[in-house]
Amino acid sequence: MGTNKNQFQPMKLLFFITIIVVIAVVIMVFINNQGNEKDEYTSFENAPPIEGQPVLGKAESPVQIVEFGDFKCPACKQWGETIYPQLVEDYVDTNQVNFSYINVLFHGDESKLGSVAAEAVHLLEPDAYWAFHKGLFDKQPESGQHDSVWLTTEVLEEVVAETTSIPLEDLLAEMKKSATIEAVNHDTSLVGEYEVQLTPTIMINDKMVTDPFDYDSIKRLIEEELEG
Repeated sequence: MGTNKNQFQPMKLLFFITIIVVIAVVIMVFINNQGNEKDEYTSFENAPPIEGQPVLGKAESPVQIVEFGDFKCPACKQWGETIYPQLVEDYVDTNQVNFSYINVLFHGDESKLGSVAAEAVHLLEPDAYWAFHKGLFDKQPESGQHDSVWLTTEVLEEVVAETTSIPLEDLLAEMKKSATIEAVNHDTSLVGEYEVQLTPTIMINDKMVTDPFDYDSIKRLIEEELEG
C-alpha cells in the first residue's frame, strides 16, 4: 500500500515556517541586545585626565572611574551612599580600578565653596581628602531641604575638625591661593569638555555611563574594559 506524498507537504511547510520564526526571533533579540548595550554609554575620544585629581586606589590600575559630582547635589549624595560603596568593595579594594572625583559647580556659590575647600584639603592633607569628601556629603540635608543654604563656612569648620588635622585658619588661607582656585577652574573646563549635563556623571575610561544608578551596567562596562 503506497504512501501519499502530499500528506507530508503541510508538515514540511509548518517545519520551515517554524524555523524561519525561530531565526527571526533570535535576530530580533540579538539586535535588541546590541541596541541596549550601545545605550548603556556614550564614548569619547579619551578618558578624562586625572593628573592632580584625588585618586582612590592604585593610580596604575588598568581601569579608571571618574565621578563628575557636586557637593550640593542630592543625587550625588544618594549615589555615594548606594553605588559607590559596592563599587569600592568590588573593584577599588581589589586593585582592579581607581576612582577619582571632578568638581561640578551646578549649584552656584555653595558648590564652589565646597569644591574649593575640598581642593584645599587635597593640597594640604591628601590622605584626609576622602574622609572630608564623605563628611561634607553627610552634612547635606535630607531630600526636600537640600536647596536651602547649608554649605557654609561653619559647616566646613565642622567637617574639617571631624575628618582632618588641618587648622581652620590654614584651610581658609589655602582656599584663597591661586593654585587651589585653578584646580577648581580646571575641573570646570573638564565639565565643559566632556559635556556634563547632570550630576552624578560617571565615566569608565572613555565611556560615559547612561544610568549611574544601574550597577549591573557599570559592572558590565568595567569587566569589558578589564578584558580589553
